[in-house]
Amino acid sequence: MGLPRISRVFGAINIGSFRISAMILGQSESGELIVLGSGHRASQGVRRGYIVDMAAATYAVRDVVERAEKAAGTGIASVWVGCSGAGLANQVSQVEVPIGGRRIEEEDIQHLLVAARETIQPDGKMVLHAQPAQYTLDGAHGASDPVGLHAERLGVDIHVMLADGAPVKNLRDAVESAHLSVEAVVAAPIACAEACLSPEERELGTALVEIGAELTNVSIFQNGMLRALHAIPIGSGDITDAIAGDFGIRRFQAERLKCVFGSAIASPSDHREMVPLAQQAEGAPEVDRVSRAELVSVVTGQLSRLTDEINRVFKAHETGGARSSQVVLTGGGAELAGIAEFAQGALGRPVRIGKPSQLRGLPDAHATPGFTTLAGLCLYAARDPVDIRSIPDTSQTMVTYSGLGLIKRVLAASREYF
Repeated sequence: MGLPRISRVFGAINIGSFRISAMILGQSESGELIVLGSGHRASQGVRRGYIVDMAAATYAVRDVVERAEKAAGTGIASVWVGCSGAGLANQVSQVEVPIGGRRIEEEDIQHLLVAARETIQPDGKMVLHAQPAQYTLDGAHGASDPVGLHAERLGVDIHVMLADGAPVKNLRDAVESAHLSVEAVVAAPIACAEACLSPEERELGTALVEIGAELTNVSIFQNGMLRALHAIPIGSGDITDAIAGDFGIRRFQAERLKCVFGSAIASPSDHREMVPLAQQAEGAPEVDRVSRAELVSVVTGQLSRLTDEINRVFKAHETGGARSSQVVLTGGGAELAGIAEFAQGALGRPVRIGKPSQLRGLPDAHATPGFTTLAGLCLYAARDPVDIRSIPDTSQTMVTYSGLGLIKRVLAASREYF
């Protein structure tokens, strides 16, 4: 069966410390989303989510985009870019305006969102986005579309995502130097949630833990929106480094050992099972071996460090009112065998592995936790949520049909937002 006619095309790039990946998503005339092509390669010029070598990062970006374009059979000129480092921080801004008990009109929503712009306090950081998350009627939360309802006071919670300006500019420069324009820089936790959290999970309270190579982002969602965000400078690469150091082997050998034989859960046979420290060619002489129990011990030792830090984040944010009843692990580090069972015991709450939502055309190799952010970037781009900073101020500008259309998009975005 052939592909339907594609009316829109979106490009996304996720720049990580371990890999750089790209995806091209098409939207059919009926609204169906189809992965047209994707690709990935080893990262270059990136450390802990920050660009440290512009030329190397630019080369890697151009290379991975060309791979995705070749797979898709089409080119792209602009992309949505994921950002996992850069000092990400979130802020929830609240504002109310008096309505006087009358019926709420679209112009009231516009006036409210324009007023909400004044409450954003970036504190020296760059604003990545500022979007309406949910509305309140006389202090009661939960209204997704208040138009047509009556209230004395109309309020809104605005979710603001902040980042350090210089690292974000470096990300943009790396992409633009690869002859692509940047539609927007999107925080990785926002993209991840788009791909692997259900609306019910975001409402009830869920901690999304994205384990990257050198950085782990812990995002707590509650009442339908991101409430707390914390970055831990530990990732799956630290497990690789510990294996390399303890067994005296090279990093690429340690990475293979971790992926092929590593596990977060010990078994009774581990002491009897011996694993080679290096890949052995057929007919080659015997290489050094260690018991699988030794390898599992190194892996679990590093995971214990990470889960201890995650527990500290949970305790700090629960004191502030941000609670999570379950944990969703995603990112490349979530592909380690047995990690969900280990984390459930260490964190004391239900844990599942988060993968990209089912998308037509998504290759099996990219339907894994390590590509959740990439798929989420495409889904976020297709949803195209409206930023309140782009809304015209009707007190200065006459409202036109296009302005009302924009407000309808704002309402639609608020209904779908987390």
